[in-house]
Amino acid sequence: MEQMLQVGILSSTHGLKGEVKVFPTTDDLKRFSKLKTVFLEWEENYIELEITGVKYFKKFAIVKFQGIDSINDVEKYKGKSLFVAREDAVPLLEDEYFIGDLIEMDVEKEDGEVLGVIEDVLITGANDVYVVRRAGKKDLLIPAIKECIRKVDLNNHKMTVRLLDGLE
Repeated sequence: MEQMLQVGILSSTHGLKGEVKVFPTTDDLKRFSKLKTVFLEWEENYIELEITGVKYFKKFAIVKFQGIDSINDVEKYKGKSLFVAREDAVPLLEDEYFIGDLIEMDVEKEDGEVLGVIEDVLITGANDVYVVRRAGKKDLLIPAIKECIRKVDLNNHKMTVRLLDGLE
């Protein structure tokens, strides 16, 4: 399981004093107000950043970090991802999973037939949809509903599914 979970992507600078627009990759935009620190992915490492201010504009969080006080200090980080440690993540409800834990998960049918691996998760509003990459075949789209998702085994990185008529 992933130990660092993505919460946003630095979209662009905001003003001249080192603030950045963050596109959230979390369900709750207001999550940034509750965070004290985040980790910036930089050159195969993480840089810990202390959050000193957050405000919101449309679908973005505008974040100010300790020690980053000018547009020049933050410009180089545009397009980089922000993460939180798993222990600082929002608690999940039953049958909820972090997308990072599902990516590259093996998918098989209830009879054991291997279908492929989860390549992406589409957020549709009604329910998520798992994009399963299959060898030599078109990607399979599986709705994340109880009728289809029979078991998720995070320890063995495997999902068991039942395909409804018309899905295959």
